[in-house]
Amino acid sequence: MVDAKKNTISAAQALALAREVDEIVATRGRQVVRLDLRKEKPDTETLKKLLIGPSGNLRAPTLRIGRTLLVGFDEETYRKLLA
Repeated sequence: MVDAKKNTISAAQALALAREVDEIVATRGRQVVRLDLRKEKPDTETLKKLLIGPSGNLRAPTLRIGRTLLVGFDEETYRKLLA
């Protein structure tokens, strides 16, 4: 577990983390975006839009659950993935 207030994760580190997982589930408002990285190969800009917040660092909250990276908060998505 990393406290993002004490240890920020830069854009480069976030992109490296994204390359270690098979799936990214990112939320922005009510929209939930799922990327299966085994099938899709999004470009760097697409990944940055999903992973990076206005500070230029990894958005919070972010959880890595096995080979899935969960970015942002959506209660229903959390229930499905953490149940």
